[in-house]
Order: sequence, then structure tokens, then C-alpha cells
Amino acid sequence: MTKADIVDIVFEKVGYSKKDVAAVIEEVFESIKAELEKGEKVKISGFGNFTIRQKRARRGRNPQTGTEITIDERRVMTFKASQLLKKAINTSAPADA
Repeated sequence: MTKADIVDIVFEKVGYSKKDVAAVIEEVFESIKAELEKGEKVKISGFGNFTIRQKRARRGRNPQTGTEITIDERRVMTFKASQLLKKAINTSAPADA
């Protein structure tokens, strides 16, 4: 699913213009992104939690050459699905594989 797909779905359900719906969805994503950039936790009730974790620097290996490299410390985003989302995923019909 792409952002355009989300815009189309919301447009069909709400009835506002696609331009207005796209602007609202873009603002929602920008708000989430801004909070995560600040290191804040984003909790969407019934969907899940987005959090930022700090990973320490570590030694790694270049898979092509086998030489040791240092992987810099960095921040990573994690997502944990809510119980409602987990339940919805596990009770719906399986997707075609």
C-alpha cells in the first residue's frame, strides 16, 4: 500500500477533495516524523507504538571482502503492534501467497 492508495481510500470514505485529503495525510505523516526526530514515542491507539532506540557502535564485517569495519552508533525506529492490531491480523482471512 502506498501513500496514494491511502489518499484514495480516505477520499472515497470521507468525500473531501483528493487535494485536501492528500494534504491532511501528508500533515499526519509529517507530525509523526517530527515527533520521532525529537526522540518522542508515537502511540496510535488500536494500531501500535513507534519508538526510537539508540544502537551502540559495533564491529561488523564487509560480506564481500570479509574485512572488519566499524558500524557507527545510530538511532533506529521500532514499531510494536497493539493487541487490537495483532488480533485483527490473526483473525482475518490469510492473504494469497
